[in-house]
Amino acid sequence: MTQLQVSMCLMLDTFEKYARTDGDPNSLSKSEVKTLLEKEMPEMISGAKDKKAVDDLVKALDFDGDGVVDFEEFMAVVAALTCCFRGVATKSKK
Repeated sequence: MTQLQVSMCLMLDTFEKYARTDGDPNSLSKSEVKTLLEKEMPEMISGAKDKKAVDDLVKALDFDGDGVVDFEEFMAVVAALTCCFRGVATKSKK
């Protein structure tokens, strides 16, 4: 497999690892999003320790307002964060 294919598989595996804990493997509940962020992106959740902050974060990730984060929403956020990281990394190299 190419590096890109491995990366894609890792995204799928990561989403499914956390999505299946509450029973629905196709979406992340509020608690699953919180756990995923705590484990996989701890610096993103560091400022969201209270329940309201986590609720607000899940709402921001839930683009269609159905109360859960599906794979497409998850990937949109990962892609946006990756673009932001690239911008920061590119600026720090100058």
